[in-house]
Amino acid sequence: MATPSFPVQVLLGVYLGLLTGIVPALVAWGLGFLFKYFTSVSIPGFGVVVLALAIAGVNGGLLALNDPTVRDSATLLVGIIVVLMLSLYAHAKGDAMGASMPKRLSLRSLTERTLSADVVELAGARGEVRVSVAGDVADLEGYPPLPADLRAELREFTDTFPADLPLPELEKAVEDRLRAEYDLDDVSVRLDERAKATVSAAPPVGNISRRVPSGKRAVSLPALLPTGMARGDEVGVVTDVGEFAGTVVAAKSDAAKKADAPASAPTTSADSGAGAAPAAPAPTSPTTTGGSGRVTVAVDRRDASTLLGADVERLTVRSRGTQREFELVSLLRRANKRFRRITARSGGRLDGKTLREAAVRDEYKVAVLAVQSDDRWQIAPSGDVGVAAGDDLIVVGTREELDRFGSEVAA
Repeated sequence: MATPSFPVQVLLGVYLGLLTGIVPALVAWGLGFLFKYFTSVSIPGFGVVVLALAIAGVNGGLLALNDPTVRDSATLLVGIIVVLMLSLYAHAKGDAMGASMPKRLSLRSLTERTLSADVVELAGARGEVRVSVAGDVADLEGYPPLPADLRAELREFTDTFPADLPLPELEKAVEDRLRAEYDLDDVSVRLDERAKATVSAAPPVGNISRRVPSGKRAVSLPALLPTGMARGDEVGVVTDVGEFAGTVVAAKSDAAKKADAPASAPTTSADSGAGAAPAAPAPTSPTTTGGSGRVTVAVDRRDASTLLGADVERLTVRSRGTQREFELVSLLRRANKRFRRITARSGGRLDGKTLREAAVRDEYKVAVLAVQSDDRWQIAPSGDVGVAAGDDLIVVGTREELDRFGSEVAA
């Protein structure tokens, strides 16, 4: 059989290359997209070439590998070149698509524990999840055991939290809420996918003494308390011998003590009927409910003994003005912006680069408000600030932008 002319060999090689290169190209595109999307790593071109040739060889040996007419002509070489070009082009397109697509999944997110969708309650523009305590509350090793009444209160704890928090952050939020509401010395919370919390806690140990500033003394006084007063409020204690300035260390209304009794009592069968009133929700912060009660105030040493021997006439809460930082947070949240603290990981997109080299604002559409390096914070860093593995960044952006940024740089 006569050997075809060179142009015919080239056309036959292009035909065979297109025919056998479809499967290697699809595989190269899929691998390029998946690796870039989930790991931010590109497959080397040499690996794509080897894989494409292997698949093409399995896929019929270029359909004519054993034909002497094809093997001894330029057809085989042209076919191999076409297969490699298709595979490299498809890999480049898959890699680019994986880099540009918004990242809602990562290898880390696939292994993280998540909440079940049916426990999320719709509330306005975002979902909320109601967290409650499952089973008994355990003691923390190394601490005194919990008092029976405090253990019962913790078992009845229930409150709502934002459902968009990752489960570890949600556990931390529940721990902070329990620590603030019940004055716990320490607490550990583990949530399951049904938002049921397994709690281990330590009772208050020396809470009053920890809150009294150095050089001050704590004085407990009976007084008529305003509604909504909480720890840290600045107050003026007006007595028959003068007025004394102090800081609230602890306060509780007598009415709150009375209201606690039915809350801890077991529910009777009559209470569980259709006409029973729903139980009052747990307070979200330890504040007074007004009326007569006791307040513990941190005052100067020289005023402590005088105040103990005086008759309290009234208690006044002093204004500390508007806190502008909370107004800023509120404005950012209205613009659908969120804060997040991110730790740069080794080998990530930021490791060993400056903010300008990493193109943080252009690439990820987020703003870096502060960078902590060597235990020093740099506020509003310039683009020349370098970031190393282990450095902390305070970043602001939308939830999707922060998720994508965190998946590529966070430890």
